Amino acid sequence: AIYAAVRRIPRGKVATYGQIAAVAGIPNGARQVGYALSALDDDTDVPWHRVINAKGEISARWEPSCESIQQELLIAEGVEFDANNRIDLTAFRWHS
Repeated sequence: AIYAAVRRIPRGKVATYGQIAAVAGIPNGARQVGYALSALDDDTDVPWHRVINAKGEISARWEPSCESIQQELLIAEGVEFDANNRIDLTAFRWHS
């Protein structure tokens, strides 16, 4: 259910972990969404990079290169970051 919800996020939009949990029918399951996304293989077709935290930020990971890859993928889709590396959720949030 989590992966199906993430696949629904259109190019150029983002969703929060909590938002994906709600769409997947997992109340208060934001952390579970994070675990599920971290378990994906490198060659996945799930657009994991479109899921961010509720502050509009890319969540820190154990491997910092993943954060820069996520930012590059989002920028390539037209998602903009401000000077504090935050995404304006009013402009870029997916409305499920």
